[in-house]
Amino acid sequence: MKDLTVKNIAGACGGRYHGPAELLDREVTSVTTDSREAAPGCLFVPMKGARADGHRFIPQVMEAGALVTLTEHAEGLPACPYILVDSTAAAIQKIAGFYRRALGIPVVGITGSVGKTSTKEMIAQVLAQKYRVLKTAGNFNNNLGLPLTIFRITPEDEIAVLEMGISHFGEMTDLAETAEPDLMVITNIGTCHLEFLGDRDGVFKAKTECFDYVKQDGTVILCGEDDKLAEVEEVHGRRPVFYGLSPKFRVYADEIRSLGLGGSRCVIHIDDDSFEVTVPLPGEHMVLNALAGAAVGSLCSLSPEEIRKGIESVETLSGRFRTITNGTLTIIDDCYNANPMSMKASLRVLGETPGRKIAVLGDMGELGGEEKELHAEVGRYAGTLPIDLFLIAGELSKEIIRGIREVRPDAEIVSFGSAEEMIPTVKERVGTEGTVLVKASHFMKFESIVEALS
Repeated sequence: MKDLTVKNIAGACGGRYHGPAELLDREVTSVTTDSREAAPGCLFVPMKGARADGHRFIPQVMEAGALVTLTEHAEGLPACPYILVDSTAAAIQKIAGFYRRALGIPVVGITGSVGKTSTKEMIAQVLAQKYRVLKTAGNFNNNLGLPLTIFRITPEDEIAVLEMGISHFGEMTDLAETAEPDLMVITNIGTCHLEFLGDRDGVFKAKTECFDYVKQDGTVILCGEDDKLAEVEEVHGRRPVFYGLSPKFRVYADEIRSLGLGGSRCVIHIDDDSFEVTVPLPGEHMVLNALAGAAVGSLCSLSPEEIRKGIESVETLSGRFRTITNGTLTIIDDCYNANPMSMKASLRVLGETPGRKIAVLGDMGELGGEEKELHAEVGRYAGTLPIDLFLIAGELSKEIIRGIREVRPDAEIVSFGSAEEMIPTVKERVGTEGTVLVKASHFMKFESIVEALS
């Protein structure tokens, strides 16, 4: 790995190396926190988890051929090369930051309350029309996942697209300092992680910690449809690039036509250029995600045709508004995560589909002191939509039911205590025709409902 010698690793994380001097100029071949993935020449970073402490596996990792290991304590270690650090969690971020700078390729950072992953996929597909792209895989977007993603970058990669997810103040500072983005995209400021961030002002403050670590000549790209982001006038003395649904933005879309679950057709404008494009993922919010991809593509010298091809090649991911056809039943698998903003967006798309419509909904997590009212707010919105049947599980989701009843007392609602309780009867309740949306926060385990239906 480029410049990732034992000496540079120790210097980057402020650790103290113990071992043969002849190893100091050796580059490691990979970095892993999983002892099962240890390979000859790797750097092992033992992490303390809820179930196990990675330090226990240092002996077997070294037997597998690891070049060197980090450790927080030297006692009981086998005779092996090691770098002593105060915190392996802090050290891996510092080492990743060093490696990112050694590679020197452009980095696109992405954060926001809703749509980070879909926007990441959109941006990566657009950029892939011209460059070799390394993107965040799965949900590797936190203080450990981001460094591990950076370590996957190779000298052959030409640009990296890094998703950055947080739930506490200070976490974005760590992520952005490590990633040091050239371009920084923020999709929106919503009601997520309010248990830790308080309110939308707190979310805005936490998300925009990244501004301090965008490169001085870098560019911030913001959704102008978000009232909080629209207030940002400059970062490092430069005006952000805004995207949205109005001609006042540098990048905008108009002539939007819904294609149902097939997505949307619209015209995208970038400065003096414009082109018609099919956004293959349903919902107006996906048009906004496509605009973020268009904005990044234009700043990275892609042509309008390359941007169009990239947007039209995007595919859905499991658990993130993926559609599954089971005979005459269409299942919308959107159960990876949920918050009030994303729940309403998904319900809106369901409400626009033809035929019978069923919403299978569950609790949303980390909403703080306003969690009951936020669930009720989703219910009141759902009650205004032409949805035929609601199957609802979870303690907090009783408030969704309350909200639905407030605006639509005659709505057909069946409640359950959990996904597990719902599974035995869900196929019978849903039937064999129509469209069913399955959405809740990940801890509700609604993927089991998707499996039962499909």
